[in-house]
Amino acid sequence: MQQLEDILHLYFNHKTFRLGQKEIINDIIEGKSVLATLPTGAGKSLCYQLPALITQGTVIVVSPLLSLMEDQVKQLKRQGHHIAVAINSFNTEQERQMILSRLSQYKLIYLSPEMLQNQVILDKLQKLQIDLFVIDEAHCISQWGHEFRPDYLKLNQIIEHFNKPTTLALTATATPDVQQDIINQLPAVKFSKHIYPMDRSNIAFIVEHLADPNQKDRYLIDLFEKFQLPSLIYFSSKKEAQRVAIMLHKQFLHLNVAYYHGDLDSTERQLIQQQFMEDQLDIVCCTSAFGMGVDKPNIRLIIHYHLPTQIESFIQEIGRAGRDQLSSVSITLATPYEHRLPERLIDSELPKEAVVDRMFSYLSSLDLSIQPLPIKDEDWMIQLQVTETQWRFLKNYLINKQIIEHNQFVEHKNLFHVKKELIKKIKQRNRYKMKKLDELVRWLNTDHCRRDQLYQSFSTPVSKLESLCCDQCGFSIDQWIPPSEANMAGNKLAKESWKDDLKELILPFKYRQLE
Repeated sequence: MQQLEDILHLYFNHKTFRLGQKEIINDIIEGKSVLATLPTGAGKSLCYQLPALITQGTVIVVSPLLSLMEDQVKQLKRQGHHIAVAINSFNTEQERQMILSRLSQYKLIYLSPEMLQNQVILDKLQKLQIDLFVIDEAHCISQWGHEFRPDYLKLNQIIEHFNKPTTLALTATATPDVQQDIINQLPAVKFSKHIYPMDRSNIAFIVEHLADPNQKDRYLIDLFEKFQLPSLIYFSSKKEAQRVAIMLHKQFLHLNVAYYHGDLDSTERQLIQQQFMEDQLDIVCCTSAFGMGVDKPNIRLIIHYHLPTQIESFIQEIGRAGRDQLSSVSITLATPYEHRLPERLIDSELPKEAVVDRMFSYLSSLDLSIQPLPIKDEDWMIQLQVTETQWRFLKNYLINKQIIEHNQFVEHKNLFHVKKELIKKIKQRNRYKMKKLDELVRWLNTDHCRRDQLYQSFSTPVSKLESLCCDQCGFSIDQWIPPSEANMAGNKLAKESWKDDLKELILPFKYRQLE
């Protein structure tokens, strides 16, 4: 067999592996299952894309992010590899039927965990020789993961269904507790662990403590008067992301500014991602919906206008800076009451106790021994007045307790006990998430090295930097000299031909009123 470096150069035009990639790939080729943590932007996808090109069978990749699947398929095609396909809700029925009829022609198949519950798709996949089963964003398996997805809990059954292929669980952010929970949730797999440092030494940290929210806008204006660099500004509010995008556009007419959030249609979102990737957008004001599928090398500034709900999300977002390994900066804007918005978001994530009471009261009134009750998800969301995320959490719990079988409510003798246990579980999870927010707030207010404090709960080594570390170690934005090629003032001629059309789609200045 060729040396892995030769294969890497042949297929991906890289001469050397990044930290951890070769060790992970070697284990996979030898048939060993791997749980791996690699920093955001460290090239996790190569760990399964290269094996897909050199193994005989098929590689299944489970991902929670549709945009990430689509982006990786397009990226592989641009590199000349027409081996990958994504099966998700972006497919039309005709496209899906065509994909399923040609499934054996693909080496790399991306799916969401929900798609793996589709029996037709499962039957088609089972006919393939599956050499590698990949779980991307594996922290979603853990009840303590920052983006817990109940459908991930069913993956152990899928792995057994596929006769226990070599499994790769990948994440950029997993504490030791989350790593152990991933292992516990997948008893069908015997993992070797590859845990690599999460610290990115080319990213410096600054926290700007401001007296009130109005000062955040003034800070951004002063910042972009000095630095005109590819930048992401993260918000927890869609409305605020739009407002600040409008404000910055009016202040800097020579810059191209867009906003991005989950309420935009898929055409708008894809256009914004594409233009930002091609240096035709300078600043994107976005929610956490932006970034997972954007592997842009020269993002220089990651600014948090609002706090996320926990450190793991923060690390994911700052990890989009400086993927070319050149100097970049994370700036967090903090006011005395910065914790209130993420607290409200946490409070809205899970159903309230009153909702649980109402649901179980209704179920208790039914005689399900005579006739099971079919479930229409939309009707129950309306009846209980819950979000899709809240209903998904409730439904998964009821499936595990065998109150729901084959998408029907069925008779159960211990509804009162199950209700008490569910309420306890919701309270426990809320306490945990509030504790995680408190960790991030304490990080804002630390008087120690921010790099040390940020990564201490992950038990991985941290770079010791003499300069460009953080504001607590003497770094300030005024002393920063960004890489010269990142200057956005040039290349405007390439932008003019599409600017007006893009503006009409994604900037609401004349075209769309704020809600």
